Amino acid sequence: MSSPLLRVRGLVKHFSVKGDLPLVTKTVHALDGIDFDLNPHESIGVVGESGSGKTTLARCIMSLYRPTAGDVHVHGRSVYRRRGKRALLKNVQMVFQDPGGSLNPRFSAERSLLEPLLHLARMPRRERPAAVRALFELVGIRPSDIRKLPHQFSGGQQQRIAIARAIAPQPEILILDEPTSALDLSLQAQVIALLMQLREELGLAYVLITHDLSVVRQLCDQLLVMYLGRPVELGPTADVLDGPNHPYSQALIGSVLIPDPTKRDLVPPLVGEIPSPTAPPSGCRFHPRCQHAMTICAQEAPEARRVEQVQTWCHLYSRSAQESRDVPK
Repeated sequence: MSSPLLRVRGLVKHFSVKGDLPLVTKTVHALDGIDFDLNPHESIGVVGESGSGKTTLARCIMSLYRPTAGDVHVHGRSVYRRRGKRALLKNVQMVFQDPGGSLNPRFSAERSLLEPLLHLARMPRRERPAAVRALFELVGIRPSDIRKLPHQFSGGQQQRIAIARAIAPQPEILILDEPTSALDLSLQAQVIALLMQLREELGLAYVLITHDLSVVRQLCDQLLVMYLGRPVELGPTADVLDGPNHPYSQALIGSVLIPDPTKRDLVPPLVGEIPSPTAPPSGCRFHPRCQHAMTICAQEAPEARRVEQVQTWCHLYSRSAQESRDVPK
């Protein structure tokens, strides 16, 4: 069996921030033990409430943050070493949440695409103009607009340019950080259709950071559910969305409104706010908000347990819990 294209192992990222008193610092537990593999041409969605560590995960994969512990490998090479860094720049690109903010306001659309063709793809000068036109046509931007500045484009067009810039060096992986959240519904549908088209035509693999579970269902083969920096569920997208195991996954997925009231599951809503990452709860970090919490949940962090095709980090699926009570579904 071939090795994964992207391998994330034991990823931990802590930040030191100033406390309320002078000379006092606090530690933000942004990530605490994230593991997953991504094979060529596959896509994984990462979901969770704001503050769960999704964007920090994306930035660690891109080596924008160096992790406190753990490692990220692309083609078997650590992205935090010199040789791995070269492989990262060539094979992994990122599309940021704010397309306008991610584009240099002084660069024309054409120059935004010429930069990666020059510095990453090392494309000969004579080939670049044709390549730029081909990229614009691929993402649905008229070649006649290539000399416009970013502010002269709509939000949807800016996102298309950002996507074109990301695929210019012919990467194998795109990190998509909320690629549709800044757009209205009609533009969201267009960008999603574009991403589906590019995945088929270019054979891309995606790591999709999003709040929109409908986008995950359309684009992703796997789904990772995170809560306060830790994984709670990982498995095939359809299995997790249609039959979530973890109480947090159940509440998160059950909170999505369905137009047909007869098909809505009566899932209890989440109670309370997500705790501060500077003082995360002991044991399972979800236990203060979990209606199924047991004594062990506050004492020990759960290990991953396989429930059919899905990994679930929950004490409810330990052998003793299954013998003493029904597992919620």
